[in-house]
Amino acid sequence: MKIDVKLGDRSYPVVIEAGLLANAAHWLVPLARGRTMVIVTDSNLRHHRHVLERGLTAAGVATALIELPPGEGTKSWAMLEKLTDDLLDLGVERGDHVIALGGGVIGDLVGFACSILKRGCQFVQIPTSLLAQVDSSVGGKTAINARAGKNLIGAFHQPALVLIDPETLATLPVRELRAGYAEVVKYGLIDDPAFFDWCENHGAALIAGDIDLRTQAIAHSIAAKARIVAEDERETTGKRALLNLGHTFGHALEAETGFSDRLLHGEGVAAGMALAFGYSAARSRCSAEDSARVAAHLRSIGLPDGLSAAGIAASGATLVDHMRHDKKMAAGTLPFLLARGIGQTYVDSAVDLADVAGFLDAQPR
Repeated sequence: MKIDVKLGDRSYPVVIEAGLLANAAHWLVPLARGRTMVIVTDSNLRHHRHVLERGLTAAGVATALIELPPGEGTKSWAMLEKLTDDLLDLGVERGDHVIALGGGVIGDLVGFACSILKRGCQFVQIPTSLLAQVDSSVGGKTAINARAGKNLIGAFHQPALVLIDPETLATLPVRELRAGYAEVVKYGLIDDPAFFDWCENHGAALIAGDIDLRTQAIAHSIAAKARIVAEDERETTGKRALLNLGHTFGHALEAETGFSDRLLHGEGVAAGMALAFGYSAARSRCSAEDSARVAAHLRSIGLPDGLSAAGIAASGATLVDHMRHDKKMAAGTLPFLLARGIGQTYVDSAVDLADVAGFLDAQPR
């Protein structure tokens, strides 16, 4: 299955197919141009790397490897410096295509490094986590984290190609699968209530390992994101901002944990979506029934549905202080993604942060 992200002369295909990793050379040989292809990955993904390398070698493509530590801490200045130095040492040219093989951390870091290396070189996303397959590998947002917050240093830099093999999820820990699933549910909550119904009916089986359901969820999510990105690539019209549902609350929770494994990004997004619906219901923007339905589905999958489930004991004021560092802050105002109901997300730029703090203080700890 191929889905095109339509961005004029920067358009690119997203290919989704079980077993694609072993056959990736079919898509990569034309991009290699007879040169060595650099694979950037992390130390948890050696099996997937060997599968990719074998296919490229059989197709006559030489490869070089850069292996980085796993975890959110890799999205840092130190790792960006190491990666760019390593790429330069390997002689990467502007016309080369660096392969990002991994989850969202690898994809974000490699994409950002390629956006600045020699003022911009090409890269290919081969995402191996559910979160990256349904969200971060598509759309060109690349970044590293800063002391002040998540993804505050980065650039828009579209990949040349995205290759998604749902079979790579077989080796993913269940916690990581659940975290990625939060981004699947998000597409239903934004503007597709029928897809949220689908998630309620099939989410548990998807997590349990049904490859067909996983493929369906990935394809639906990518098609939705490709449509939104094509309409609003750089988040200037407000359409792409809808993809941030749950992220303003979620990033504050992640910041409170020091962007550590105490709370994975997808777990933060899940709790953040529940809080966004909870706040919307508390302020009579949506029904209490819809808010409860969202929280119940997240709980049923094993995802946090609020501060207590996310292990967050901080005050509302502390969490709002984290929000003040959000990259979407403009003239002292932070737009929030709220909801009028399931599938009816909207941007509200008139939310009082003191009111948000009060709402958060009222949440169970």
